[in-house]
Formats: sequence, structure tokens, C-alpha cells
Amino acid sequence: MADKLVIAGREFRSRLMLGTGKYKTFEVMKEAIEASGAEIITVAVRRVNLDKPGEKNLLDYIDRKKFFILPNTAGCYNIDDAVRTAQLAKAAGLTDWVKLEVIADPKYLIPDPVATIDAARILIAEGFTVLPFTTDDPTVAKRLQEVGCATVMPGGSFIGSGLGVPNFEKIKVVREFVTVPVVVDSGIGSASDAAIAMETGADACLINTSVAEAENPVMMAEAMKLAVEAGRKSFLSGRMPKKPYASASSPVQGISK
Repeated sequence: MADKLVIAGREFRSRLMLGTGKYKTFEVMKEAIEASGAEIITVAVRRVNLDKPGEKNLLDYIDRKKFFILPNTAGCYNIDDAVRTAQLAKAAGLTDWVKLEVIADPKYLIPDPVATIDAARILIAEGFTVLPFTTDDPTVAKRLQEVGCATVMPGGSFIGSGLGVPNFEKIKVVREFVTVPVVVDSGIGSASDAAIAMETGADACLINTSVAEAENPVMMAEAMKLAVEAGRKSFLSGRMPKKPYASASSPVQGISK
């Protein structure tokens, strides 16, 4: 059965997106990307010297014929910076797609919902395909869809925390409020977190720190690939209902006494 992730009319086979920050070396990052099976690779524009084309940077370690580069506006704390960063990526020839991040505070890195909506509106008017990082508030997700965002990307927990997704029920509600793909972003710490996120009904997961800071990033990347695939299949299969009582695996009806 073909089960592809479709964002803004573009099809992707993998439902795992992988970030490029915090790896010990670019070589390890490259191996992890390959092992993950991901097709969408996020890159923080501010970590790439786009104004120095002759200088080696992380983009040199990513095969752009094989992987889709998704620039992000990480590190932006206001609308103007986020819009300008997206424009810089586009002007440098990366893409007119952007993972939009407008952060509210430097300690918890929580997204600013109002500024994110306003920045998305500006970028969409300029022809960008916007994938916004947001809170797990269903009403904010709905507003982002209404202004024309191609996805909504609610945080599972604090960026880089590895706390997992404490409130999976909120992700379910977000899924009810929108029709665009829902990508669980930030906080996933283990393969089990990713699997449960997908079982909850998320369309994809964006993962970075839990892979980059694993003792074996390449193996963890593969684990995340398998977890996302398993979680998706589990969701599509339809789990059995939970019951407050026992139910024998081998029914007693028809057994001779």
C-alpha cells in the first residue's frame, strides 16, 4: 500500500525529518542522515555561511540531489529576523520552503504563536511554502492552516530536552483541528517516543538532538527510522480497544471438557 507523506503537493516516502545540529563531526552527521532514510533534512540558516560560498560548511556533506534541504529560522526571536532569514535562504538558492521558527524566550525556546502566525502570513504572501514550529495548542494550529501554512509542527516538549511527548492527547486534538500534515517537532528523546507520536496520528516526526547526542548517532538514526515506520503502521492498522478486564488470548468457547 502506498502511504506517502504529501506536503504542498510534493510526495515523500519517509515520514522522518532529520535535523543537522549538534553532531560531533560533519562525517557522523552524513552517516546518520543516510541511516535514517529521511528525505527532508533541516538546516539552520544561521549556521551556514551563505555569504561565503567558497567556505566549506555542512551543506557540502549533504547530497542535494538525494535529500530535500529545508532551511529553518532557528535563533530568530522576532518577525523581522525570521522573515529576513527565510529570504536569505531563498536568495542563496536553497529553496522557497522554510521551517519557520519565531522563539519567545531563550531559556525554554518556546515558539511565539502570535509572531509565528504574523511571520507566516508575510512569507506566504511572498510565495514561500511555510512549515511552522508551534505550540501544541489546537487553535493556534488552526490559525496557521488558515493563513496558508503547508503543515503545522507542534512541539512535543522543550527543544533538545529529550523529554518525549508528555501530552499525546493534545497532538490528537491538533490532528482533529487541521487537515494539513501534523509533524511532531522537538523533545523526542527515544525511538519509543517517535513510535507513540506516530501511533497518536501524527503524519511525521522531526528529530535532531536525540540522534546527534546519542552514543551511537548512526544506530539511533536507524532506530528512529524503524520507530516512525512501525508507529505509522500501527496507527493505520487500528489498535484494539482498551478493556478494564482480562480477555483470554485463547477463547474457551468450543473447548471440550
